[in-house]
Amino acid sequence: MVGNINKALVLGATGGIGGEVARQLRDAGWQVRALKRGGTTAQEEHDGMTWLRGDAMNRNDVMAAAAGCTVIVHAVNPPGYRRWNELVLPMLDNTVAAALDHGATIVLPGTVYNYGPDAFAQLQEDSPQQPVTRKGAIRVELERRLQVASTQGCRVIIVRAGDFFGPKSGNNWFGQGLIKPGQPVTRVSLPGRAGVGHQWSYLPDVARAMVGLLARRDTLEPFARFHLAGHWDADGQQMAKAIQRAVERRTGMTPKLQAFPWWLITLAAPFNPTLRELREMRYLWNEAVRMGNLRLTEVLGHEPHTPLDQAVEATLEGMGCLTTR
Repeated sequence: MVGNINKALVLGATGGIGGEVARQLRDAGWQVRALKRGGTTAQEEHDGMTWLRGDAMNRNDVMAAAAGCTVIVHAVNPPGYRRWNELVLPMLDNTVAAALDHGATIVLPGTVYNYGPDAFAQLQEDSPQQPVTRKGAIRVELERRLQVASTQGCRVIIVRAGDFFGPKSGNNWFGQGLIKPGQPVTRVSLPGRAGVGHQWSYLPDVARAMVGLLARRDTLEPFARFHLAGHWDADGQQMAKAIQRAVERRTGMTPKLQAFPWWLITLAAPFNPTLRELREMRYLWNEAVRMGNLRLTEVLGHEPHTPLDQAVEATLEGMGCLTTR
């Protein structure tokens, strides 16, 4: 058992939060395995991690990859969010089966989607979950299944955070709604209603919090849930202004602020799964929804927190948006 104590399997290591957690576990001295679809070889070593060819939808692949691991990070999503409602729960069931078989702790990056307006505006870890969207309902079921698993022999840690942004982030509002990855920033879109606050979470900070919690996993309750405070954008414009400042510092240009084209998303959503996801979450831009971190700080003593301007500049740099003209 001693030899396995720092071995983790990360599902979704090619994505935003999964990749960040994998790298930070590696840097903290963990042996990290990552399951990857479509690899050319059954196993390869690079980036200080072991990459295994396999699919989170295949239970045998997950079971084999999890052998000897005491932690499974479940950060996987269907490619391009296609068939999300059909694939998300079966993938989780495979993770649960592997965790129960190997006695592993499951870590799930959580969201606010599983809460409805009845729980707004200040969300607690145990606030009632009455979602108003299909995605939210699936999130509730994900957590319910994990709670059941926690009574059957495995531990569960859920870390809920605001909208992700970061240098290596995947599908998120920062890169899909506010700016365009890989292009100079000439405009920044504002998705929310004027004056409505919004919560953001910098991926490296989220990952550091998860790694810190994992170091204390044996002291936590079997089904442990935590909220991150992240970066609170009090009027819905602070993130956009931080982007402006970063671009000005690096290029001398000042991007314009503009309203997000919700009308265009509505027209195009029937033909694009990603845009459908964006439209379904619009309610979170029309109301202020905020999470506090009291429970997290009671355990860790603090919440990892990178200053906003530093985090935004690193994000834009990583997304290839700070080319000097």
